[in-house]
Amino acid sequence: MRLKNYLGLFLTVALAGTSCISPPENFPSTPEITFSKIEYVATPSLDSLIISVKFKDAEGDLGLSPTDINPPYNPLNYKRDAAGNLITYSKRPAGAPNYNPIDWVIDPIINNTVIRDTIWVEQNENQYNIFVRFYIKRNGRFTEFRWQNPPFYTTFNGRFPRVLNSDEGQPVEGTIEYKMLSSGWESIFRNDTIRIDVAIQDRALNRSNEVSSPEVTLRTITRN
Repeated sequence: MRLKNYLGLFLTVALAGTSCISPPENFPSTPEITFSKIEYVATPSLDSLIISVKFKDAEGDLGLSPTDINPPYNPLNYKRDAAGNLITYSKRPAGAPNYNPIDWVIDPIINNTVIRDTIWVEQNENQYNIFVRFYIKRNGRFTEFRWQNPPFYTTFNGRFPRVLNSDEGQPVEGTIEYKMLSSGWESIFRNDTIRIDVAIQDRALNRSNEVSSPEVTLRTITRN
């Protein structure tokens, strides 16, 4: 089963108040989003689950470029012992997790040097700027479906590109369409009722409000 996450595109990104000293009053410094749409598109290869949200932001410091990989946007933090040494799998302490592709990396490059070992890491959530949480309804109650857990050990959090090419900043609003690709949507969720919660984050690490999709099944949101 293949699980991947991809960003679709920005639609109708608009600049506002470009000639004003201060942004319009309804443009928040912390990003503000509203839910727009959820769709499912089946293809012979990878199927798409697509979430769209509308956003407003006073500074326009939304989006990350491919080169935004240094702190605070670095993907990983390397765990170390009391002496400051990297913790390897062969010398892992009691209570350390068993090997899995989230908590351990093989032969990482650290400070431009390849470390030929399996190293304990902590995922840095700030490497992402769009966050999605899945919920599945069973016996009338929603519980979170955690992709991080076995057997998947993955995430559908992701990154969308910069809204503005300049760092000067100005108010922006628009729509983010976020496509999550997988060959396993139907085998996992079948006819289940699901809900997806979404939030975004700006480069100053201000997290938006979280919005929820309606309660849906794949069949009810399939694009014709």
